[in-house]
Amino acid sequence: MRKGIGGHQSADMKTDEWLTPPSLLRTLGPFDLDPCSPIKRPWPTARKHFTIEDDGLSQVWEGRVWCNPPYGLAATKWLEKLAAHGNGITLIFARTETEMFFSQIWEKADAVLFLRGRLFFYTVEGKRAVHNSGAPSCLVAYGENNVQALENSGLDGVIVYLKHHLPHPLTTGSGCVILPPVRDE
Repeated sequence: MRKGIGGHQSADMKTDEWLTPPSLLRTLGPFDLDPCSPIKRPWPTARKHFTIEDDGLSQVWEGRVWCNPPYGLAATKWLEKLAAHGNGITLIFARTETEMFFSQIWEKADAVLFLRGRLFFYTVEGKRAVHNSGAPSCLVAYGENNVQALENSGLDGVIVYLKHHLPHPLTTGSGCVILPPVRDE
């Protein structure tokens, strides 16, 4: 049986449902829709939520989307729909070598913010997990407004602008540019 975030890291992880740190959402939000929201949530992740009961993948998505998809093989379907929608940010593991990353991010996204360190997710009761996520995470932007949200977030990490993104003054011959992390002075 496959486990959710960090399930392979600790016997203490007994759920597949892990919530985005609320501070991360506040930094990037507000969002109009969370199509893969938990049924029980201690804080809103968007103005409108679809849960597993609503089958958010089959619903019409409108507005700016926040997507912390179910991790594992199913994540590809969520990223494919977000890429087609073209307006949102997703939080996923930074597994840059996977087919999903190539087909849905490298080829379709506008920018990726690789976060420094490992996140601590939260339980549906609103408690911070004892252990970190077990892998590095990244935020992926689809749409210029979401690239700007990453740029303005102040989150510690490195933004990679992808080659099909609007031309950036520092774009390299390969079509992408890596910016150094933004640090508080």
